[in-house]
Amino acid sequence: MCVSLDETVTISRVSLEHNHELSPSKSRYFRCNKNLDPHIKRRLELNDRAGINVSRNFRSMVVQANGYDNLTFGEKDCRNYIDKLRRLRLGIGDAEAIRNYFVGMQRKNSHFFYVMDVDDSSHLRNVFWADARCRAAYEYFGEVITFDTTYLTNKYDMPFAPFVGVNHHGQSILLGCALLSNEDTETFTWLFTTWLACMNGRAPNAIITDQDRAMKNAIEAVFPKARHRWCLWHIMKKVPEKLGRHSDYESIKILLHDAVYDSSSISDFMEKWEKIIESYELHDNDWLKGLFDERHRWTPVYVRDTFWAGMSTTQRSESMNSFFDGYVNSKTTLKQFVEQYDNALKDKIEKENLADFHSFNRIIACISFYGFESQFQKAFTNAKFKEFQAEVGAMMYCRASFERIEGLSSTFCVTESKKVFDKVKNIMFMVSFNEKDFEIHCTCCLFEFKGILCRHILCVLNLTGKTESVPSSYILPRWRKDIKRRHTLIKCSFDQLAENEELQRVSKACDAFYEVASLGIQTEDDLLKVMNWIKDLKIELTCKQSPPEVIERDSLVQKQRNKILDPKEARCKGRPPFKRKASKVDQVVKKKLVGKKTQKRNKKSNNYQSQEEGPSISKAQDYEDFSTSQSIDLNVIGTQESIQVNKILAPFNPNQKYIDDANQAPNYSQSINSNISYSELLQAQHHINDRPLS
Repeated sequence: MCVSLDETVTISRVSLEHNHELSPSKSRYFRCNKNLDPHIKRRLELNDRAGINVSRNFRSMVVQANGYDNLTFGEKDCRNYIDKLRRLRLGIGDAEAIRNYFVGMQRKNSHFFYVMDVDDSSHLRNVFWADARCRAAYEYFGEVITFDTTYLTNKYDMPFAPFVGVNHHGQSILLGCALLSNEDTETFTWLFTTWLACMNGRAPNAIITDQDRAMKNAIEAVFPKARHRWCLWHIMKKVPEKLGRHSDYESIKILLHDAVYDSSSISDFMEKWEKIIESYELHDNDWLKGLFDERHRWTPVYVRDTFWAGMSTTQRSESMNSFFDGYVNSKTTLKQFVEQYDNALKDKIEKENLADFHSFNRIIACISFYGFESQFQKAFTNAKFKEFQAEVGAMMYCRASFERIEGLSSTFCVTESKKVFDKVKNIMFMVSFNEKDFEIHCTCCLFEFKGILCRHILCVLNLTGKTESVPSSYILPRWRKDIKRRHTLIKCSFDQLAENEELQRVSKACDAFYEVASLGIQTEDDLLKVMNWIKDLKIELTCKQSPPEVIERDSLVQKQRNKILDPKEARCKGRPPFKRKASKVDQVVKKKLVGKKTQKRNKKSNNYQSQEEGPSISKAQDYEDFSTSQSIDLNVIGTQESIQVNKILAPFNPNQKYIDDANQAPNYSQSINSNISYSELLQAQHHINDRPLS
């Protein structure tokens, strides 16, 4: 009914009787009573950027409000707000959002580098990026890198491929990263070429990867002069798989370990290897034959003459992967990934800054009276000095003796007592020393491999009385703490909150208000005075507030661009996805959902399952051919995992409402304990992913 302003409305009757039961305690569930205050929104945004999930975020607010009844919103309201905030912050489409994000980063710092590779249908195929700090750090730590692609971090199953080096504290440092759609020679060639262009054409001296033919071909094409090494850990991990069925496996394992790790020379390795092959008749073992043909890529005695910064495996890359656990998982969208990459990178920078501080302000005491130990104490970072100090301490297990002299060089024999498999073994090392030019070399090649003088050399210096100091050439600049490196002066260019002046003003005001509330309010009169002052100030600021200015950001540039479509699901060669390294959350969920095989499903018992056992979940006719099913017992699953499984199974059990609160999750485990096929789980999970939030 439309009423004009001139008409008079008369109320003829009022009925004070309610046609529904009154429940004031439940009024907060009505949509009209739900409200997210500005400070709640700001807190949600900050915690989301910090990688704190909504459930923990909401529970902290419940504790602060002293119960659910004192909140004017629910967890679903928080989730909807965060989802809307992410869309507004980065855009709707993943690919376009990433490009907009990268353009913004490049605008803040022109040294930010990124390349997006698309296919003929404009779908995003590969993406590479490196910030200004990573590029500057490469100048100091780029001679040795590890590269690995065994980590899936997004819903498109695109492998995360980080280039990782070692900084002056021995910490992993990121030197650029990529998300790839394929693991073939063409893709790796594109990536290595792009990374080389990003680093101004300076190729690494050495690179460590796993045994991948596509990587090998790409490295030979793009980095022809680089020393390529295979991950030793991955190779030795396959020994039980390849040789475990042999009747003499234990003996073979001990001899193989001795040949790989304790060979003093190439001839020594060859002799031990041939002995293993001959003694146990392993001539027809294709795996061992392939390893022997490529022995120069993985055997320590063949590669230790090259500087590897102490690395022999891709553990650095994998530790960088695990570092992203807690920030990303297999359901993370690409635009969320680049944001959380920012948080992970900040954490790495903070750890490096803390190590710098400790190296200058904490002195590690010497354990000997040798002058060279004090020399390294003043020059090296604390982490590297501890490694050198370990070599000083190990001198007690070594005995040096003079062997012979040839020209200006003297040769010494150093015998080290080493414990191998609970047995003490004496190993001999030869050290040559030119006292005139102070050139010293050991057959263990620790200095060439790691950049730190070995215990055998220190024993010879002690024997010859050269313990006061060593030439500066034996103190590598990359381990020194007194060098001011350019990358430490570059601030992280991803910090959007710090550059937002409006948020900074709000933050300062909130801090000031909190201080007043904590110190200035002692009585009810004080509280009333402060509240009235805030009310008057609010009215005054509202009257002064001008209409918001609408700024079109790069509208002309956006129109001229060709739209990039989201990537297709990646097709990965080599190891199947279920064998890849996964994040901790994904590992737990996968273990609970797929880890158990149960007996065949009994349709009749499922259809007439009693209510005490939990509601049965009907199975579609299309999936009757699956003979095995996955039994999900939520009694043995953690709280957070129970919530995730609840959401996956909800479409198959419409009578069971969602349980988003961790405190209620254990109750749910009493109501569902059913056999669900793997196909149903996948269908349910896809249903959840595609369903919009209400």
